[in-house]
Amino acid sequence: MNADCDGKLPPKVLEGLRLFNEKQFFESHEELEDAWREERGQIRSLYQGVLQAAVTYFHISRGNYEGGVKMHERCMKLLKDYPDVCRGINVGKLKRDLEAVNEELKRLGEERVKEFDQSLFKDLEWNEKRLWLCDRCGTQMHEKNCKVTCPNCGNRFDCSDLNLYFD
Repeated sequence: MNADCDGKLPPKVLEGLRLFNEKQFFESHEELEDAWREERGQIRSLYQGVLQAAVTYFHISRGNYEGGVKMHERCMKLLKDYPDVCRGINVGKLKRDLEAVNEELKRLGEERVKEFDQSLFKDLEWNEKRLWLCDRCGTQMHEKNCKVTCPNCGNRFDCSDLNLYFD
């Protein structure tokens, strides 16, 4: 895998990860899909794999056995060549969690999918580092006496205008 695993996660990916951990799988998928469409590098397959994990969980939570099985296969193909940690995301843990979910799904089968124990939907883990991002363009900001000018777009903020994200 030649993807750049050392880079930073864009704001839409961070939001998708946050929504995933809130068990808002459809909304997580939407944010991650936007990031995937905007990304031109090889790392986009990581974003696609994580978004398909969200879709897998969404299908299972709605009782869609076939959708869960199909999306599991797709996301595992996308994630299989990634190292255990890429862009701070614990991909190894995600793959293990997905396998545990798939084992339980197949154990239950289509007839009993509605009995699936959703506590098996484990949170994603990623390195968290506090940073400020410009609301207009997403560029990383630096707090300076609560008055900040975005170095990318020139937008002026005070601390109450900035969003705090975790990376």
